[in-house]
Amino acid sequence: MSSFSANFTNRDYEVKIGDYFSRGWEIFKQKAPLFVLFTLMLFLIQVVVAILPYPLGSRTDEPVPGGILSFAFNVVAPALTAGYYFVAFQLARGRNAVFSDFFQGFNKFLPIFLTALVAGILTALGFVLLVIPGVYLAVAYLFAQPFIIDKSADFWQAMETSRQLITKKWFSFFGLLFMLFLLNVAGVIVLGIGLLVTVPLSFCIVAAAYEDIVGLNSVAEI
Repeated sequence: MSSFSANFTNRDYEVKIGDYFSRGWEIFKQKAPLFVLFTLMLFLIQVVVAILPYPLGSRTDEPVPGGILSFAFNVVAPALTAGYYFVAFQLARGRNAVFSDFFQGFNKFLPIFLTALVAGILTALGFVLLVIPGVYLAVAYLFAQPFIIDKSADFWQAMETSRQLITKKWFSFFGLLFMLFLLNVAGVIVLGIGLLVTVPLSFCIVAAAYEDIVGLNSVAEI
C-alpha cells in the first residue's frame, strides 16, 4: 500500500448520510443559480447532439454508434462533470466560486478522463461477469474523482485509494448512493425539471461526504 493511500485508508470513520444531505444542501444553495445554469447547459448540449443527424449528431435510423459530436461530448464529459466538485469544494472551503470554475476539470483533464475510462471499463466488466463485482466497483470508486481534484492524485492512485477507503463501509456508501438515486427519481417525476436541482445537489452531497471523511485541502490545487 502506498503512503498516499495509507494516509486515508488507515483511518476509521462513520458514514452520516443525513448530515451529508444537510451539508450538501448548504453548499448547493450558496450558488444555486450557477449550479442550475451549468446543469441546464449540459442537458442542452446532449439534446443538440441527440437531434443532429448522423454523422455529426446521433439521430439516425441505422444501428450505428453516435456521431462525431456524441463522441466528442463523451470524451469531455468527465472533465465537465468534475466541475461540480471543483465548485462544491471551493464553497465548502468558504471561498467564492464563479461560473468559469465549472470548467476547471480541463486543468486535470488526463487523470480525470483516465479515471472515468478505466473505472467505467472495470465496472462494466464486473457487471458482465457476475453483476455483484460491478455493483461493488460502482460504489467503491465514488471518491476517485474527488481525490484527483482535491489531492492531485494520479488516476490509479485515486481509484485504489477510493476503493480501499470505501470498502471499509461499503454498505453504508451503497445506502448513500441509493438515497441519491431516489433523490434524482424525484427530480424526474417533477417533469424532469427537478433534475436541474437534484443532479448538482447530488454532487454537493458526495462532496460533503468527502469533506467529512477525507478532509479538504485548505487551498484548491488546479
